[in-house]
Amino acid sequence: PVAKMSKRERKDEFSVKLRDLFSKYNKIIIVGADNVGSSHMQKIRVSLRGKGVLLMGKNTMIRRVIKNDYKQFEAVLPHIYENVGLLFTNGDLLELREVINTQKVPAAAKAGAIAPISVTVPAGDTGLEPTQTAFLQALNIATRINKGQI
Repeated sequence: PVAKMSKRERKDEFSVKLRDLFSKYNKIIIVGADNVGSSHMQKIRVSLRGKGVLLMGKNTMIRRVIKNDYKQFEAVLPHIYENVGLLFTNGDLLELREVINTQKVPAAAKAGAIAPISVTVPAGDTGLEPTQTAFLQALNIATRINKGQI
């Protein structure tokens, strides 16, 4: 059986991996990864294979490595917040951007999620049957049934 690594060992291993990527590649794309599931992320990684390496990790550790060892990438620091990853490459940035953008898919709304764009639900009949009120209630949208419609 493989011994479990301590937190310190995992952090050191991540730092070594990050330093290796910074020294091996000379271009970086910052990738936002909000509302991306693990299977979708895996498909994105497969589509990037051979073109670049996508690293998702702890923002504070990424900042620390950049501040201490890679001052030329300090312009990236203000953009490392929330759920972002670094895509390392030596190839064409526009080509990789296209690969990433083709992987974008619309996602269904979930309760508590913050919409990336402004959403307005106008008052009035929805055309939905009264059996479908649970969908709107899950999104905390007040409903009432009027003439057999929500």
